[in-house]
Amino acid sequence: MLQEARDLGFLGPGPVEAHLDHAAGFAEVLRGREEGTAWLRRAADLGSGAGLPGLPLALAFPDCVWLLVESSVRRAAFLRRAVTQLEVGARVEVAEARAEAVGRAPARRGRFDLVVARSFGPPAVVAECGAPLLRVGGRAVISEPPGGAPSRWPPPGLAELGMAPEVAALAQGSAYQVLRQEEPCSDRYPRRIGIPAKRPLF
Repeated sequence: MLQEARDLGFLGPGPVEAHLDHAAGFAEVLRGREEGTAWLRRAADLGSGAGLPGLPLALAFPDCVWLLVESSVRRAAFLRRAVTQLEVGARVEVAEARAEAVGRAPARRGRFDLVVARSFGPPAVVAECGAPLLRVGGRAVISEPPGGAPSRWPPPGLAELGMAPEVAALAQGSAYQVLRQEEPCSDRYPRRIGIPAKRPLF
């Protein structure tokens, strides 16, 4: 599956195994929570692309229902094929839409325990698109670049979205930032499609 994604141009350079290790890092971070993963029942992957980390996580957490958010028509079609091949269609859905639109949908808003993101965008964009999906107490786990600094996630900017930084974690040789949804995200967010990137909150 990942080799096909690479052939289609959906994956960057490096061994396919490295991408799987990176996805495994998300799982390790989630399993490292003090309360375990009993809270994890519904999750969303922003900009799922080649299905990373969403599809490996769906296999790692079989009691969780997943939404793979992908605006590209070609990548969404690939994800639907992958879901069928992996036989996880009963609990993995592909949303072919912009994340801002998904966050505005009443059936999605505030319904998720977890949002994950890998190479989705700058911190402010990830936070603004992820916060509306999370229930209070839910978490966002975001892949960080090497040497990512806490200043990338300023508490005042996150508070505007009802979020707060929880912990920076290392797993499988990669860095991750965990955010917690402390209160419902304001109805002001997410803003119109494209605006979070054009006018970032922080």
